[in-house]
Amino acid sequence: MLMLFEQLLNGLQYSALLFLLSAGLTLVFGIMNVINLTHGSFYMVGAFCAAAAVAKTGSFLAAILAALVGAGLYGLVIELLVIRHLYRRDHLDQVLATLGLALFTDELVSVLFGRSPPFMSIPAALAGSVHVLPGLAYPVMRLAFIAAGALVAVGLWWLISRTRVGMLVRAGADDGEMVDALGVNVQRLFTLIFSLGALLCGFAGVMAAPLLAIQIGMGERILITTFVVIVVGGVGSVRGALVGSLLIGMTDALGRAFIPTLTSMILPPQLSDPLSASLVSASIYILMAIVLLFKPRGLVPARH
Repeated sequence: MLMLFEQLLNGLQYSALLFLLSAGLTLVFGIMNVINLTHGSFYMVGAFCAAAAVAKTGSFLAAILAALVGAGLYGLVIELLVIRHLYRRDHLDQVLATLGLALFTDELVSVLFGRSPPFMSIPAALAGSVHVLPGLAYPVMRLAFIAAGALVAVGLWWLISRTRVGMLVRAGADDGEMVDALGVNVQRLFTLIFSLGALLCGFAGVMAAPLLAIQIGMGERILITTFVVIVVGGVGSVRGALVGSLLIGMTDALGRAFIPTLTSMILPPQLSDPLSASLVSASIYILMAIVLLFKPRGLVPARH
């Protein structure tokens, strides 16, 4: 039971990371109809900016600020120079352009920060572990990550459901031309949404930097999983991104913990080891296939 509870916490922490990445991506994809393969690059930019800020100042708060500013400004520049010219282009043009931007960002980061992977230690205030159950100590940094993801989820719900900006975002998703005809600058609204997505990626980068390896191309590695999340949850739905993140995060964490044990109980080691490794890697895609079989639009599709 202790192992199960620990894996559930690991799943929540991974779900928080996926939600921070998928929330902005589902808004950009669902509202602006843009397939943005540069989205993972903002996550990498946030991590590198955070590591550089910690190396200079030693402050984790400075790292958070640097990650938010760096990723947000870079997302703003990308939207102004490239993305806004792709809104009316087909998806193939969007994929090719944003893939080129992702490769360009990898080289730009290596030029600015160097090719040696930086190291970012866990801040002193979040170091150590706490006993969440008798006999189970869990890292404070991972608990802080879960709390940060929950706060962002509540903040996004309030922004989209309870503010004028959220009302315009929902209206722009339904009928952008009508919103534009009513005097709302839809272009500026799209810029705001894209920058918000980049900002969330930067925050994910600074929170993950003390826990995961910071390296060139780290955003591309998690981007596919992020697309799986929004497909499972429902394209264009922030609630769907939350549900999809929880499902994918839990499936990954529990699968890595228990699939090898279960296969070793029924098969000899020479068969169970490769089979369990394959099942662990494919578990989230199997889940996506099952969801799409019964819910082609995702579990919580955007309401129009």
